[in-house]
Amino acid sequence: MDEIAEEHPLKPFFPKGARMLMLGSFPPSRKRWSMEFYYPNFQNDMWRIFGIVFFGDRDKFVIKGKKAFDREAIIRFLKEKGIALGDTVAEAVRLKGTASDADLKVKASINIKEVLVKLPKCNLIVSTGGKSAEILSKALAINLPLTGQPVKIAIADKRDITLYRMPSSSRAYPMSIEKKAAMYAKMFADNGIL
Repeated sequence: MDEIAEEHPLKPFFPKGARMLMLGSFPPSRKRWSMEFYYPNFQNDMWRIFGIVFFGDRDKFVIKGKKAFDREAIIRFLKEKGIALGDTVAEAVRLKGTASDADLKVKASINIKEVLVKLPKCNLIVSTGGKSAEILSKALAINLPLTGQPVKIAIADKRDITLYRMPSSSRAYPMSIEKKAAMYAKMFADNGIL
């Protein structure tokens, strides 16, 4: 069977003045999308985690009566908080047709140093899962951090960066949404975002 490589379908979301960059791995296939934006699968809990952490309401970013997230409300919120989004994988093959990181064959990844040049105020990178943490650790020549833990790094432009490896927002990740939200809340609070 021929491997079909997919290029990342979304442009990075880099709001002006962003202080934080969240990086996942690669989006699910388009048939699973509920919106044209990051973490589009309605079964993924990232926007529910944000709702719990910042508003005490897991459905804050859910469109009432629909199985979809409110893209415009999410974008407004991210701009207000100075949070940029992207993924570490630029091109991949889905070995089993799923969104699972374990089934992704990475063909090309982003150049994190080039990305950081585009985000001059960013001093916090958050990896939202294992695959993205592995890619970032390799690119930055650091040891893989433990889940929920930060590591300090310095990059070529003399900027000090804190990298966090956070739990995946996928429901396949074996942790309750409440525990994930608590870990994300601590990370946001420790960095002055919450």
